[in-house]
Amino acid sequence: MKQIPRFITLLVCLVLLVGCSDQEPQAIRLATTTSTESSGLLDVLVPAFWAKTGINVQVMPMGTGKALRTARDGNCDLVLVHAPAAEQQFVDEGWGVNRRQVMYNDFVILGPASDPAQVRAIASAAEALKRIAASGSIFVSRGDNSGTHKKEQELWQATGLEPAGQWYRSVGKGMGEALIMANQMNAYVLSDRGTFIKFRKKIDLVVLVAGDKMLYNPYGVIAVNPAKYPQVKYVQALKFIEFLTSEQGQKLIADYRLDGEILFHPWPKSSE
Repeated sequence: MKQIPRFITLLVCLVLLVGCSDQEPQAIRLATTTSTESSGLLDVLVPAFWAKTGINVQVMPMGTGKALRTARDGNCDLVLVHAPAAEQQFVDEGWGVNRRQVMYNDFVILGPASDPAQVRAIASAAEALKRIAASGSIFVSRGDNSGTHKKEQELWQATGLEPAGQWYRSVGKGMGEALIMANQMNAYVLSDRGTFIKFRKKIDLVVLVAGDKMLYNPYGVIAVNPAKYPQVKYVQALKFIEFLTSEQGQKLIADYRLDGEILFHPWPKSSE
């Protein structure tokens, strides 16, 4: 039997290796708030983006503070979070570039239907927190430096109070876990509306306070600065940003519903 020359064998192996590497899917790492992941929205957006570009998105759900810290450490390619002041600081310090607004919804104050603090339908979220504190009713705080926790701190600052004591439970958990714990404690809790709708059938808590302009909840996406970390997949990250803000991406966000309810609103073009 005639042997195949060694150099031909090596050439074939090289071609096969190159071919295999070309076929491997590209992937970017997205550090994002737990609300975008637990709401199920990314289960719609990520497959659509992959179908369009062949780029997969590795979702890393965590609180906004931790997501921005992960990006500062160069351990992701982009972030999708909801804390405008922290996002702007992240960009101003040179860690992120090409910040774009993607969508918005709102925060709501949930509590037991019996409403022991009597905050139902109060127009001011800060006034509602004052009543909860005065009544000594249990309030569950995420306590994890997430976007929701930052908003809660902003609301407490507006009250002029420093929440502390047995009634104030800082749990250091994601939004879904915090909702379950608040439900078990028959407590009040601040939640983004999307996660509440997702978990509504698992808990007995109801929306008691909503509509205050302080409860507005915008989401922004930012690429990690390649000048800081050359290894990040900046070009692919930009493609995902372009997708989220494109007509297709915005329509997917607008059309995403649970039980017929909208979880997120696409960013209004008039605001760009």
